[in-house]
This record gives sequence, C-alpha cells and structure tokens, in this order.
Amino acid sequence: MDSWFKPRMILIAHIVLLSAALVGASKICPNLCLCYDYSDLVDCRGHDFTHVPRNLPHGTWLLDLGGNNLSKLQSHSFAGLWSLRILVLSDSQIRMLEPHAFSSLGFLEKLDLSHNSLSRLSPGFSESLSSLRELRLGDNNLESLGFQSLEKLENLEKLDLSNNRIHAVEPGTFRTLSRLRHLNLQGNQLEILQDRALAMLQSLEVLLLGQNNISTIETDAFTSLHSLSLLGLEENQLIHLKFKTYLSLHTLGTHLQLAGNPWVCNCDLHRVFSKISSVRHLHVDDYNNITCAWPSQLAGHPLAWVDTQLCVAETATVLVITGTVLVTVIGAIVMAERNRKKNHSKSWNEEEGSGEQQEK
Repeated sequence: MDSWFKPRMILIAHIVLLSAALVGASKICPNLCLCYDYSDLVDCRGHDFTHVPRNLPHGTWLLDLGGNNLSKLQSHSFAGLWSLRILVLSDSQIRMLEPHAFSSLGFLEKLDLSHNSLSRLSPGFSESLSSLRELRLGDNNLESLGFQSLEKLENLEKLDLSNNRIHAVEPGTFRTLSRLRHLNLQGNQLEILQDRALAMLQSLEVLLLGQNNISTIETDAFTSLHSLSLLGLEENQLIHLKFKTYLSLHTLGTHLQLAGNPWVCNCDLHRVFSKISSVRHLHVDDYNNITCAWPSQLAGHPLAWVDTQLCVAETATVLVITGTVLVTVIGAIVMAERNRKKNHSKSWNEEEGSGEQQEK
C-alpha cells in the first residue's frame, strides 16, 4: 500500500505547486496571455490584440504574439524586455514597423515576422538586432532590400525572404552578413543575378532561388560563395547555362537543382551539362527531371533522353555540311586548275604560231 501511495502523493504535490505557480503568475500576466514562470515563456497567441500587451514580465525569454491584429509596431513596443531571446510575430497583419520598434531587444536571437503585410523595412530596422541569428520575413509584400535595413545583422545565420515581391538584389545588399549560412529567396520576382550580388557571403551553405523569373545569371554571380552546398534554381526562366558561372563555385561539393526551367535543348546545352557532371564537386541532383521546352518536337522530353540522339544528329548534320563544302571547294579548285592549264596551253600555242609567222 505504501509503495502505491507515495508516488501518487509526490505527483499531487507537483500538480499543486505548478497550479500555485500559474495562479501567482496570472496576477502579473497580461489578460488573455499565459505566463509560465519556470520557462519564462509568455503565450499571447490568437487573441486579436491590436497592440503589444503591457505589463509583460521583464524576465520573459520567449514571447509568442502570433495570430493577432497588431497592424503597426510602435517605437519601444517591447521596452523593458531585456531578457527576450525569441519573438514570434507571425500572421499578425503587421503592415508597418516604426523606427526603434525593437530598440530594447539587444539580446534577441530569433525573430519571426512571416505571413504579414510588410512592404518595406526601414533603414534602421536592424539597429538594435546585432545578436539576431535567425530572421523570418517570408510571405510578406517586400519589393526591395536596402543595405541599411540589414546592416547591423552581422551575427545572422539564417534569413528567410521567401514568397515576397523582391525583383532585384543589388550588389552589396548582404555585404555585412558574413556569418549567413542559409538564404531563402524562393518565390520572388528576381529576373537577373548580377555579378557580386552575393558578395561577402563566404559562409553561405544553402541558397534557395527557386520559383523566380531568373533568365540571366552573370558570370561572377557566385564567385564569393566558397561554402555553398546547395543551390536551388528550379522553376525559373533559364534557357541555357554558362559553364564558367558554375565552375567559379570553388567548394568541396555543391548540389544543383535546375528542373522546371524552359530549356532550349541543343547540343551546346548537352555539352555544358556534360562538363558540369565531369567536375567532381558539382552535382546536378535533378538531371533526370530536366525537360526541353524548345524545339517544339522535343518539348516535354527529358534532356537525359534526347541528348545523345540530339548531338549525334547535330554532328551528322555538321559533317554533311562540312563534307558538302569540302567537295564544292575541291571541285572549284580542280576546275580552276584545269582552266589555268587550258589557258596556259592556249597561250603557248598562240605564241608558237606567232613565231612561225615572223620567221617566214
């Protein structure tokens, strides 16, 4: 009986203590929020807050404000939360961030602003976020990126900008993010990757650029990416590749994802892919899923299926044309030589006839 009773008494005691802690915490916890003393976690999710609740515990380590109606974050919205390390503001209909909205969050490590309506980041957005390691800005309405907005994020390791409206990445945009390892730009409106656009990202390991409108990649666009292990370029508007562009990736091993582009299948494209596959540190993961968009007779067929036939046919055509040209040239030379000899013989006979007449 005693062995059965003691564990249950201990469990009941723990429940009583936890209940007391929650009751005590509720006295200083904002209305509708849940505060957990032992984990320093404050949960204010999905209560239609229109502003950041007041009287948040100063020792809060994680604050979840997702799923509210905050609209605008005002200056010093998080004043006094010196201990905050993780801040979740996703899906809260945020349209605007006033300057200094995060001014007191000097130790913040993770900030989630995804699934909002932000169209721009102010020049001073990163002013007090020097400790930030992860920033999520996916599924907003951002159209451009300014260097000053990201300038102070020197410790950032992961940046998610997916599913926005970004149409260009200017050279130097990420130049202070020397520790960045993961950059997600999927689902934007990028059309061209300029030389040096990704300069100073020596630590970058994953670069996701799928589902954009990229049709041009300049030769030195990836030159500074010495740690890249994954480059996603699927579902863009690429019709051809420059081998030199990918040869500039001096890494231990980089996996490429290139399917879903409107490839113009010809022997030149086949040669580029063959060269890439021959480079030890480059791997095209989805080569078997790369299909032709042009010429029309090859549309929808995998490049891996048509490449041999394509190049054999092209080589045969070149050989036929070359042979025809050679035959024509040789024929022309033979005819010219015959005419030359004929004319020379005629000239010689005329000279002999003229000499005989003079002797008479």
